[in-house]
Amino acid sequence: MIGKIVIITLIIAISMAFLCVKVIFKRGGSFSSQHIHDSEAMRQRGIHCVMDQDREQRQRSPLAVSEKSLEQ
Repeated sequence: MIGKIVIITLIIAISMAFLCVKVIFKRGGSFSSQHIHDSEAMRQRGIHCVMDQDREQRQRSPLAVSEKSLEQ
């Protein structure tokens, strides 16, 4: 039982080390942003964040529910 816990802990530690290689060993390294609006490829395709798409759709549609009415 203890052996399994040690092995699992080692696997998790090694996985975390591999995930952090860029941050640890590169000067000024950081994780890249995972947000859709920060991706150049997504912007070129016209894909937006779901919150931005919702806001745009509410502005276009005359039948849309306003955000103020949802807060009440």
